[in-house]
Amino acid sequence: MNAHALDGVTVVDFTQVYMGPSCTQLLGDFGADVIKVERPGSGDLSRTSIVDDAGLDNPVFLSINRNKRSITVNTRAEQGKQVILDLVRDADVVVSNFRSGVMERLGFGYEALCSVNPSLIWASGTGFGTDGPYKHKGGQDVLAQAYSGVMWRRESEDLPLSVYPTTLCDYTTGMHLMQGILLALLHRARTGEGQKVEVAMYDSMLHMQMQEASMQLNRGHEINWAAMPLSGVFTTTDGAVCMVGAFKQNPLRDISVALEIGEDLSLRPEFATQTSQIAHRPELQAIFRERFALNSTEYWVKRLEEQDLLCAPVRTLVEALADEQTAVNEMLLRMEHPHAGTVQTLNAPIHLSGTPAQVRRVPPMLGQHNEQVLTEHGYDAARVAGLRAEGVLG
Repeated sequence: MNAHALDGVTVVDFTQVYMGPSCTQLLGDFGADVIKVERPGSGDLSRTSIVDDAGLDNPVFLSINRNKRSITVNTRAEQGKQVILDLVRDADVVVSNFRSGVMERLGFGYEALCSVNPSLIWASGTGFGTDGPYKHKGGQDVLAQAYSGVMWRRESEDLPLSVYPTTLCDYTTGMHLMQGILLALLHRARTGEGQKVEVAMYDSMLHMQMQEASMQLNRGHEINWAAMPLSGVFTTTDGAVCMVGAFKQNPLRDISVALEIGEDLSLRPEFATQTSQIAHRPELQAIFRERFALNSTEYWVKRLEEQDLLCAPVRTLVEALADEQTAVNEMLLRMEHPHAGTVQTLNAPIHLSGTPAQVRRVPPMLGQHNEQVLTEHGYDAARVAGLRAEGVLG
C-alpha cells in the first residue's frame, strides 16, 4: 500500500448530511483517521434522509462516508462529553457543520477544546457564519442559493426561478472547509500552533460569483455568462448541443461555417460587434436554433469541432457515468460493504502521483467502531461495557 498524504492525522468528525462529510471523506481518502461521531440509534441525518432497502446504509450515506470509523456517543450525557474530550486530547482536527453556537452549547467550542488540546485545529462549516442577522438560520443548500443571488441569476428573466438540482452549495463549501483544514495543518507543521477554521455556505456562494460581483460593484451592471449571444443549449434531432462561442477572434464567422448558414453573419451590421450581438441576441439565437434542429447531435458536434469551437453533447448522468472518459479518469469505484453488498460510487477527483486516494475502509455501519476506537484511547472492556449499559454508547 502506498503512503498517504495525511498519514498520522486524526480527525474527530461531528459532520452530517453533505457539506461536512464531503470534506472529511476526502481527508480520509488521503490517509487521515476519521472518527465519525454519530447519534445513538439514528446517526448522521443522511442515514435516514431517503427511503432505501439498505436503511441506515443507503447509497446517499455510503457515497460520502468511506474511510471513516463510526462511534455512537450521547454527547449530552456527562460521561459522553468525557469520551469526546478523551478523543480530542489525541486529535489533530475537530470538524463540525452544525448551526452557529451548537458546538459551544455541547461544551465543544473552540476555547473549550483548545484547553484540552492547545494545538488543535477546530474547523466549522455553517450556513451564514457565526455573527450577523442570519447566524442562527439553518445552513441548507437551497437557502444559500436563494440568499446569495445564485438562484436569481438565470439565462433570461422570462424563465421561472428554480432550484439548482445538484447540491452546489454544500459541495463547494465542503471543499473550502477541506482547504482551510489543510492550510491550518501546514501552518501548524511550521509553528506548532492550532487555530480556528470557519467557512459558511453564504460566503462560498458569494465567492463563486467573483467575476459577476466585481462587474456589479465596479460597473453597476450584470454580466451573465448564460446569456452571452453566441452561446447556448440547442435542441437537435436526437438530443441537444451546448455551444460556447468565445475565445476566438471572430467566433460568429466560424459558427456560420459550422452551422452551414450560407453567409458570414458577422458581416451583417446588426451582428458586427459583441455589443450589437448582445443587443440582437434573440435574432441570433433563433437562427442557431433553426440550424441545430436540422441534424443530429453527433453531426453538429463534429461540425463545430472542425471549426475549433467549444461544444459538447448534453448528457444525462447515466450517460456520463458510462462514458469512457469517466473510466479512464478512474472516477468510478466499487466497494464490498458487509450490509449493503456491492456498492458503486465515485472516486476522489484529486489525483496525486505519489500519495493517491485509497479506500482503506468501507463506509461504517452505525457505531461499528465503538469498542475499537475507545480501546485505542485507553478504555478497557469493562469501562466500554459500562458506558454501553448506561446508554452513553449506542
